[in-house]
Amino acid sequence: MIKTPAYLEPGDTIGIVCPAGYMAYDRVAECIRVLTEEWGFKVKVGKTVGGEPVNYFSGTDKERLDDVQSMIDDDEVKAILFARGGYGMGRIIDDIDFTRFRKHPKWMIGYSDITVLHTHLYTNYYISSMHAPMAGAFNNAGYINRFVQSLKSALAGDFAKYHCEPHEFNTPGEGIGELVGGNLALLVNVIGTDSDFKTRGRILFIEDVGEYIYNADRMFSQLKRAGKLKKLAGLVIGGFTDMKDTERPFGQTIYEAIRDHVKEYDYPVCFGFPVSHTDENYALKIGVGYKLKVSKHKVTLEE
Repeated sequence: MIKTPAYLEPGDTIGIVCPAGYMAYDRVAECIRVLTEEWGFKVKVGKTVGGEPVNYFSGTDKERLDDVQSMIDDDEVKAILFARGGYGMGRIIDDIDFTRFRKHPKWMIGYSDITVLHTHLYTNYYISSMHAPMAGAFNNAGYINRFVQSLKSALAGDFAKYHCEPHEFNTPGEGIGELVGGNLALLVNVIGTDSDFKTRGRILFIEDVGEYIYNADRMFSQLKRAGKLKKLAGLVIGGFTDMKDTERPFGQTIYEAIRDHVKEYDYPVCFGFPVSHTDENYALKIGVGYKLKVSKHKVTLEE
């Protein structure tokens, strides 16, 4: 059975770090304010938040590793919210010491590049983590929307029940299984590594941003060839935003390409679920059991 970290109570401490790309402190300030003044938590800010950037990154590999490690080993910190993704987690994941974390797990929160961490924790330690909005989502009154509020509810231990509109490419049906997934590029990137993941009997969710359509199609082909699309309990296709095409058009939208990849399977498939790099990004608990119900009129994903 999956091990879930303890849910949070008012007064608990949330650590914030940047394990990958650089993020200026002023882009994190509103998140800190909301977590403390609106949601009632304490916040401990890591050195990589608004620190000295090293080219693309929020610090050297060692600095980012040390920052993440200090939050993991800090007994005061009950959850770690990653300020942003981008790229960088894959450079440090194998050097993180999870010894204390395995005994006292805490919620790891983020998406995009943080997908590497989610699959690593699930595969190696069978510990749940949270694919959810990060610090930037709180800005411009974003913390008021239902997607950031879903993070607040998830941290409190509330059971999620999400709905989305039907899509013409959906495959009706019902499936129950542990939830796995995240960013398509990162899911493909971890295949064959110590962070690889199993999908048989599970509900897989996928989203991505800024890819060429042909490249996203190629990555989906790799998922299929690696057996990741076989024997699923269900498939949830989230947002594929800011997609690009080549001078000679690919000839399909990314949803059309994905539809063709999965048409041979009989498990339920949902297109257009609100998990993405946009504001529409519900909090999802990796490894936790969910039920996916897809009908002609409604889609429901619930714990």
